[in-house]
Parts: sequence; C-alpha cells; structure tokens
Amino acid sequence: MILYHGSYTEIECPDISFSRDKLDFGKGFYVTPIFEQAKNWASRFLKRNKNAIVNSYDFFDELNLCKVWLFDKYTEEWLDFITNCRRGESPDEIYDIIIGGVANDKVFDTIEEYAQGYKTKEEAIKKLRMELPNLQYCFRKQNIINDFLHFAGSEEIHN
Repeated sequence: MILYHGSYTEIECPDISFSRDKLDFGKGFYVTPIFEQAKNWASRFLKRNKNAIVNSYDFFDELNLCKVWLFDKYTEEWLDFITNCRRGESPDEIYDIIIGGVANDKVFDTIEEYAQGYKTKEEAIKKLRMELPNLQYCFRKQNIINDFLHFAGSEEIHN
C-alpha cells in the first residue's frame, strides 16, 4: 500500500520527534492513502511561500503486528477522542497506529462548537456524518515508522 504525507520538504526518514502536539490523534507522523488529501496538506505551504511536496511511502501492511485503533466512521467515540487530542490530552500510549477520519476545517468547526457547548454530541455527530470522510494514519511510535514505512519518492506540487 502507498501512503502519502504533505509537507514543504522531502522527508526520507520520518522522525516523530518533529511532530506537533494537539493534532487529531495526538503527536505522530500523519499519512493518508488518498493522494489528493496529501496534496491539499502540502498546498498549505504554498500560501507561506514555501515548497509543497507530497512524499510517498510503501507501507508494509503488518497491522496484525501493531496495536491499532481504527475509527471506521465519525462516531461519538471519534468526536471525544479528537476533542481530547486537540485539547492536548494525550491518547493512550499503547497504540502504535491510529486510523480514522480527518478533522478538516468544517469538521474542526463542528468540534469547536461541541467543545464550547454550542452543539450537543448528537447534533455534532449528525453534522459530521454529512462530511465526506478522508482517511489518515497516525504513526505514534518511531520503531513502527522505521519497520513498516519506507520512503518511495516525492513530488513537488505547484498551483
């Protein structure tokens, strides 16, 4: 399987120590099997006068050897998890990879409305289910990245 990561630079050896906190699934290296999603992630950097690069990785799909948390749709559990991670509350460290929908700008607005008490959990989930989910993999352990994610190449994105 090919997974993609959008950035401003080529990343041959992903290093989790450069990851930010308070992201959808907490600190980790984020990739997607959807090229267009990675292209959108990379395109943000063009607005900052930086390069936009989509990195490609061969993923040796050995999920049976990893501890994986899969959110296969937008659910109350997903909403609570994303909300907690965005607040900086770290998810359980036992998981190597977390897979699930992306909290894009529209989704993030819904999460904020829920977190601020402007929407009930049921209203937020109903609105989230109308969004077309994307898919992201968050690699949370460096050894899993080293063992199962291998650089295949990169592509520069232009307007």
